[in-house]
Amino acid sequence: MTTRRALLGAAGAAGAAGLVSAPAIAQGDAAHTLRFIPQADVTVIDPLSTTSYAVRNHGHMCWDTLYGLDADYRPQPQLAEGHVVADDGRRWTFTLRDGPTFHDGEKIRAADAVASIRRWMVRDTHGQTLAARREEIRALDDRRFEIRLKRPFGVMLDALGKASSYPCFIMPERFASLPATTPLTEIVGSGPYRFVAEERRAGAQVVYRKYDRYVPTPVGTPGVTAGPKLAHFERMEWRHIPDPSTAAAALQSGEIDVWERMHNDLRSVLARRRDVVLDRVETSGTVVMLRPNHLHPPFDDPAVRRAVWPALAQADFMQSIMGNDRSLWRDGVGCFPPGTALASDEGLSVLTGPRDLNAAKAALAATGKAGAKVVVLDPADQPNNNALTLVAIDMLRKMGFEVEDAVSDWGTLLQRRGNKAPPAQGGWNAVVVLFGGDDLSNPGGHPLLRANGQDAWFGWPSSPRLEALRNEWLEAPDVEAQKRIGQAIQAQFMQDVPYWPLGQYFIDCAHRRGLNIGRRGMMLPLNLRREA
Repeated sequence: MTTRRALLGAAGAAGAAGLVSAPAIAQGDAAHTLRFIPQADVTVIDPLSTTSYAVRNHGHMCWDTLYGLDADYRPQPQLAEGHVVADDGRRWTFTLRDGPTFHDGEKIRAADAVASIRRWMVRDTHGQTLAARREEIRALDDRRFEIRLKRPFGVMLDALGKASSYPCFIMPERFASLPATTPLTEIVGSGPYRFVAEERRAGAQVVYRKYDRYVPTPVGTPGVTAGPKLAHFERMEWRHIPDPSTAAAALQSGEIDVWERMHNDLRSVLARRRDVVLDRVETSGTVVMLRPNHLHPPFDDPAVRRAVWPALAQADFMQSIMGNDRSLWRDGVGCFPPGTALASDEGLSVLTGPRDLNAAKAALAATGKAGAKVVVLDPADQPNNNALTLVAIDMLRKMGFEVEDAVSDWGTLLQRRGNKAPPAQGGWNAVVVLFGGDDLSNPGGHPLLRANGQDAWFGWPSSPRLEALRNEWLEAPDVEAQKRIGQAIQAQFMQDVPYWPLGQYFIDCAHRRGLNIGRRGMMLPLNLRREA
C-alpha cells in the first residue's frame, strides 16, 4: 500500500507537470462557470432510482425539498412556509411558500407536493414508515396540504427534510405520479439549477445552468441543505474524472475548481500547493460496510454471516485507503457511527477482540459452507471502493470461500446491485457500500438496518426482531429510552448481521484558493462563490 501511494503521488506530480502548457480558463468565463469533479458519475437522473451520492447531489442541484437541514441537522422550512400539528400529532397541515416555480414556469402547488411525497414513500425508509401510519394525504388548495395519520409520526420533519438516502424532492405532479419503479427520463426541477440534457455525456460530463426565476427561502442560515440556496455561477460543469492522478493534475493546473472527494494518496502532493485548499466539509465521515445478499446462499444463513466476525479487522480496511494516520479513520465501529447518540459498546467485542482467522475458518466449516462460491461486485473506476473490495475479497478467500471478483464500472455495478436473481444469473453475493455517517445515526433512517425483506435496501435482509426494535425506537418517549433500544438493536445486529461494518474514515474536498464553499456537512456545490 505504501508503494501504491508513492506511485500515485509521483503520477499526480507528473500529471500536473504535463498540464503546465494547457490553456488557463479565460478570466471572464471562469467568473461565471464552476468546474467540479463529483465523487462518481451521475449514472441516472432520477434521484429515487439509487442511493448513489453523486445522483443525490445532482438531485439537490435540480430540485428543492419542503424542509432542509441546518448545520446542526435540524429541519428548517425550505419550500414549506410552515406547518400546524393537531389531533395529538395525527394531523399535519403544511403551507407552501407563495412564489416558487418549477423550471417550466408553473407554480409549485400542494398537489405537486402530495404526489412527490407519495412517490418518495415507496423508496425511503422513513417514507415507508410514514406510509404505514398514513390515513390520508391530500391537497386542501394550491398552497396547503394535509397528512392525517393512524398513529403519530414524531420524526415527520426529519423525514421530509432529510438530505440523503432518499431526499423528498418536490417534482411536478405529472412526473411525481409515475411509479417509483419507473425512472424519470426528463427533468423539470424546482431547485436553483436547470439540468442541461443536451450537454450530458455519460461517463464524462453533466452540465447545469442557473434558473433565474428560482426564489430562495427567506429564512435561515445556509447549513447542510437549509437556508437560502444561492446560485452564484451561471453554469456548472461536473467533469467525471475517475483517475485520481488525472483529477489532481486538473485541479493543480486550474482546469478544475473543486474536487469533491480528494483521494487520500494525493494529500501530500496537494497540501504543498499554495493555490489549493484542503477542506473538511463532510464532518460526519464516511462509514464503510460490506453488504451480503440475504436472498441466496451462502449468506442467506445467519451462521455463515456470523462466521465472518473473527476474521474481520476493520483497521485493515481503513489502512488500505487512508494509510496509518489514525486521525483520518476509526475502527471499533458498530451499527451506529462513533460519536452519535446511539453509538455503544453493546456486542462490539466480536469486532474489537483479538482477530482469529482460524476461528473464522472453523465457524464456516461448521456451517457446511466452506468452499462456497461468493460473487463480490467490484467497481474498478472507484478507487476507494475498489481498494476496500480487494481487502474484503482477500479476507473471504482466506476464510475458505471461493470468491469471484466481479469487476465492472460504477454504473454497471449500480444496475447489477438491484438484481435479485441468483449470482449465476446476473445477481451477486456481496458488495462494499459507503454511506455518510449522518445517514446512519438512528434506526429510523438507517438504510442498511431496515430488515423488511423484499422491501429492504439492496441485500434484502429479513429480521422481524430488528424491525420490532426499530418500531420501539420510533415510539420511545425520551432520549434515554432511545439509547436503551439502540443498545438492543446493536446486540440483535451482531446476531442477525444485516451487514458487516468495516470502519469510518474522513475525507476532504480540494479546491482552488479563492473559492468560498458556503455550506458545511455535505459537499453540495450550492452557495459556492469566488471571493474578491
